[in-house]
Amino acid sequence: MGRVILGLRRPRAALRTLGLEVSGVVDSVGSAVTRFRPGDEVFGFTGFAVGAHADFVRLPATGSLLHKPESLTFVEAAAAVDGATTALFFLRDKGKVGPGDRVLLNGASGSIGTYAVQLAKHLGATVTAVCGPTNVDLVKSLGADEVIDYTERDFTEDENTYDIVFDTVTKSSFGACRRSLRPGGKYLPTTGLVNSFWALWTAFRSKGVMVGMSVNKRATLPLISSLLESGELRVVVDRVYPLADIAAAHRYVDAGHKRGNVVVTVAD
Repeated sequence: MGRVILGLRRPRAALRTLGLEVSGVVDSVGSAVTRFRPGDEVFGFTGFAVGAHADFVRLPATGSLLHKPESLTFVEAAAAVDGATTALFFLRDKGKVGPGDRVLLNGASGSIGTYAVQLAKHLGATVTAVCGPTNVDLVKSLGADEVIDYTERDFTEDENTYDIVFDTVTKSSFGACRRSLRPGGKYLPTTGLVNSFWALWTAFRSKGVMVGMSVNKRATLPLISSLLESGELRVVVDRVYPLADIAAAHRYVDAGHKRGNVVVTVAD
C-alpha cells in the first residue's frame, strides 16, 4: 500500500476553506511507503479530491505531499499550497517570467496574488500590483515596485507597458488588457471560457493569452517549500475559523474582500 493517513485532529492541524489544501500529522502509512512515518508533520494538496474537512485524510505517498517546513505553523502551512503553486506555475511555467520583465498582477492582495508578488520578484521581474485601497500597504510590504489602487486608476489604460499581465482573479479580459501588453507580451488569466477562445485566436500573434487550468502541484511544491523555509516567501493569513464555523468562513471568502488566505482548523 502506498497511502498515507493524515490525522487532522492532532493539535493545530489546519486546512484551507476549499478542502483541497491540508497540513497535519501522519497517523499511519501503508507497507510500501518509505518517504513518511507516523508522527511526521506534513502539508500538501488532496489532488482536487476535496475531503480535507475531516478528522483524517488518506493521500497517496507519491502525491503532492511534503514534510512541513519547521518554520511554519500548521495554519501557515495549510495556506501555503494552492495559491503559491498556482502563482509559480503561471509566472514561471506559462509566462516564462525572468529578469527584466515588467509584470502586472491584478488581484494582488488575494491568495494567489500575495504569492505572485513575491514570486515575480524572486524571478527577477519589476512588479506592478493592483489591489483595493485598504490593501496597498500590505502589497507594498510584499515587495511590489508599484501599487495601483483600482479605485483611482485603470491599469488597462497603460499602453504598451507590460510583458505579462497576470489576472489572479479574472476580473479583466484579454480584450481589455491587450493594449497594455508589449510586443510578444502575454495575458495570463486563471480561468475563463472567453479567454480560452482568445488563447486559440491569438496563438500565432505578437500578443497572446495563455490559459493554464492544470497546475502540477507536485512539481512546484518543492521550490515553494524551500522558499518558505528560507523566509523568502511569506504566508498571509487573514482569518482562522474553527470547523464549526465553516459556513461563516465561506461567507467571508465569497464576499471577495479577504487578504491572502482563510484557514479552517479541525483541532479543538
